[in-house]
Amino acid sequence: WCGSLLEFLVSSRMTGLRVDFGFLLEPLGFIKVLQWIFSIFAFATCGGFQGETTLLVSCKGVVNKTVTAAFAYPFRLNTVVFSAPDPKHCGGTWTDVYLVGNFSSAAQFFVTLAVLVFLYCIAALVVYIGYKHLYQQNSKFPLTDLAVTVITAFLWLVSTFAWAKALADIKMSTGTSIIPGIESCKAPGTTCRFASVTSMRTLNVSVVFGLLNMVLWGGNIWFVYKDTNLHKQSNRISQSP
Repeated sequence: WCGSLLEFLVSSRMTGLRVDFGFLLEPLGFIKVLQWIFSIFAFATCGGFQGETTLLVSCKGVVNKTVTAAFAYPFRLNTVVFSAPDPKHCGGTWTDVYLVGNFSSAAQFFVTLAVLVFLYCIAALVVYIGYKHLYQQNSKFPLTDLAVTVITAFLWLVSTFAWAKALADIKMSTGTSIIPGIESCKAPGTTCRFASVTSMRTLNVSVVFGLLNMVLWGGNIWFVYKDTNLHKQSNRISQSP
């Protein structure tokens, strides 16, 4: 990889920049623009999320007091604690209550991939627009592009399904099902009712963009492959008598 990049930089200095935005109208360039845009939406909708889950607690000296637990990316819920109903902690019966689960690995995998894809798309678009002649003349560049495209399509598949599973678990860990697991709510004279949780529509959208990215990168394999020597050699073999 480093050798190919160094070779490209040296050769680009020798041949110079030739800007041609017409390449963006071709499938390879147009899809790359879509990949760049969709990667932005993927990491923005996931990485920028902030929410909270709310309970109504009644205990000694407290009636329907709102307690909240604020959570956000990267969703280490096991470090998020509910606020106390009152300074006296319900007469000493209320202990610190934490949410359950650590979903940071799936969330960070998804967001990190999206950021890396965003950066790669910028680099690829610079090559497509300014150094198309080098891309087409040197067989190593299309092959490298093909390898990156195949790997990225697979990573989008893995990260999106991992993140979708983690999101389902996050909804469980912040929804109505948390009440039975709170020991403080089982104390005599204490009642807890689930009040609300922040809507996770934006996180649902992040999964959708993950799937769209997976489809885009998977479909783009063919268009990148067409520019490689592998495709040209197969055409020559099929056309030979």
